[in-house]
Amino acid sequence: MVSEVETPSGVAGRYAFALFELAKDERALDQVAADLDRFNQALDTSNDLTRLVKSPVFSAEEQMRALAAVLDEIGIGGLTKNFLLLAAKNRRLFAVPDMISAFRAMLARERGETSASVTAAAKLTETQVTALKQALKAALGKEIMLEERVDPTLLGGLVVKVGSRMIDTSLRTRLNSLKVAMKEVG
Repeated sequence: MVSEVETPSGVAGRYAFALFELAKDERALDQVAADLDRFNQALDTSNDLTRLVKSPVFSAEEQMRALAAVLDEIGIGGLTKNFLLLAAKNRRLFAVPDMISAFRAMLARERGETSASVTAAAKLTETQVTALKQALKAALGKEIMLEERVDPTLLGGLVVKVGSRMIDTSLRTRLNSLKVAMKEVG
């Protein structure tokens, strides 16, 4: 049977696998997952942090110093802090979002869950998250580990990704489809 969760290959997959194995050996999977979630939330909410992670302009030393300060501020330490600083030292910070996704996929596989990613125009309420998880569980027959993202450019609706499947009900996509359809008519 083919798994819904696929682990990315390449740099992100190798780093995530190493972190996963270390966390598993130290019995710290839940702590590392929580730390990565906090870091991912910080990435989503801070343009400066996103620039630091993605920009090749900063030297490895500058990235490491700035990242260490950010991690201390948001309360991330131990294995996760060392991992993120190693990624900065090796000039791999740009791949951290993919590393986090790969780690989540491995964690979901370990727990017998399916990971899903949902992108919405605004932060979902707890009620909406619960309803979405229940709907996905009913459709897939597995517990769902949900990764949430906010993208205001969607305007409304959701983009849900589970493995290689994507369900896009965003207003942006619907408007683009309507625009294309109107061009074909006129």
